[in-house]
Amino acid sequence: MSPSAAIPARPAPGQAYLRIWEVVKQIPRGRVATYGQVAAEAGYPKRPRLAGYALHHTPRGAKLPWHRVINAAGRISFPPRSEPAREQRRRLEREGVVFMAGRVDLRRYGWKARSASPLLD
Repeated sequence: MSPSAAIPARPAPGQAYLRIWEVVKQIPRGRVATYGQVAAEAGYPKRPRLAGYALHHTPRGAKLPWHRVINAAGRISFPPRSEPAREQRRRLEREGVVFMAGRVDLRRYGWKARSASPLLD
């Protein structure tokens, strides 16, 4: 089976969104992940917008730590000074994430997913 046969190029949104939500649920308190990282962990490498779309379509009332997903520059993707941006920053700061000049240091606060860990011999 070829790699492209394993994961469709255009997955059904429901299936892809469920996989992305499962990854987001794994991001621990006080850590952040990028949209690209979330998409890759869900099996959709180089599809960061798919992660964004999935988060945008999260059902109301879902217990999903959406605020732990930021862009690759370490910034919140909502428009600056918008209510969603303020809410995301408040939630992250409550978890101990520090912003410097509007950015999160991904080396310090970035989530290291299990699949990114090297295998032990």
